[in-house]
Amino acid sequence: MAVDFKVIVIGRGMMGAAAARHLSAMTEGVALVGPREPVERKSHHGVFASHYDEARITRTFDDNMAWATFAGRSLDRYVEIEAKSGIPFFTEAGCLFAGPAPQPGQGYLGRAIEVSAKLGVDFETLDAHALRERFPQFSLRPSFSGYFEKRRAGHINPRALVRAQVSLAEAGGVTLIDATVTGVRDAGTHVEVTAGDRILTGERVLAAAGGFSNFNELLPDPIDIRVAARTVVFYELGEREMAIFGDMPSSIVFGDRDEDHVYILPPVRYPDGKTYLKLGGDTEQRTFETLQDAGAWFRSDGDAAERELLVAAASDLMPDLAGCPVTMAPCVATFTPTAYPMPDSRRRRGSRC
Repeated sequence: MAVDFKVIVIGRGMMGAAAARHLSAMTEGVALVGPREPVERKSHHGVFASHYDEARITRTFDDNMAWATFAGRSLDRYVEIEAKSGIPFFTEAGCLFAGPAPQPGQGYLGRAIEVSAKLGVDFETLDAHALRERFPQFSLRPSFSGYFEKRRAGHINPRALVRAQVSLAEAGGVTLIDATVTGVRDAGTHVEVTAGDRILTGERVLAAAGGFSNFNELLPDPIDIRVAARTVVFYELGEREMAIFGDMPSSIVFGDRDEDHVYILPPVRYPDGKTYLKLGGDTEQRTFETLQDAGAWFRSDGDAAERELLVAAASDLMPDLAGCPVTMAPCVATFTPTAYPMPDSRRRRGSRC
């Protein structure tokens, strides 16, 4: 049977857009299916994505060899993707890690130092005095050490990165379909994908729906993922605060335990014309099993208790933020049992899903 496409990619986020770009160089007949970002988040009753934001930390310094390697490969491609698409998305602001002085190979920082040494990552070690001198924006404990990756680190604009990937995918012949997939059916010789009011047929389907992968019957069987809630806070900065924080790097600051950390994005201008400093953590107190629950979370403003924890951390680390207007927003993080992405290629009666 003739089909509409050789490969249908479900999910128009960071994974799906990248997959479509790569596939465009490998084969013809690729479709990328997914809805655009909703205009009104609080009235939207459908799928969401966590790339609806202007800043995400990027760096190579990491305690996991695989993730550090993947990050390095991605950073190596940013310039090419920006140049070919004409869409800038990477800001080389550098990335600072700070925390209690680690023991070799122990804890996140101790492991990250060893991994970075093996990979030849260029980072600078700062003692407490140098840390205070270089980064006066922070009020850090006198016992803290710093690890600063100045080059090939900083932050990306995830919305812009997705636009760049989609632009290159379309230039490579990928068909972009602005619709939500609400069903996938194995028809034996091919796969049928319900996208809005259309039925698309394909030889293969790649589901890249992240935290929404187990919803809308996208997969033959549910996969073992945990979709957890996260809350981020935004500090609206004025001229005074910009003079203090304007040239700060992306930062991750640890407490006495690895789990007691916060990540901080430097000031970034958002679509509303205002400049915000963003701060988040990894508490992940709530998980979601249904599309309805996940959607309700994205329509909310996040968790008030987590907001207070983040505000308290910001007050300790950056007291000059006092008096800035604070807002919060929701997103989700997706976890697999291995802590790595979950590739799963299944052949079912002649088709691959």
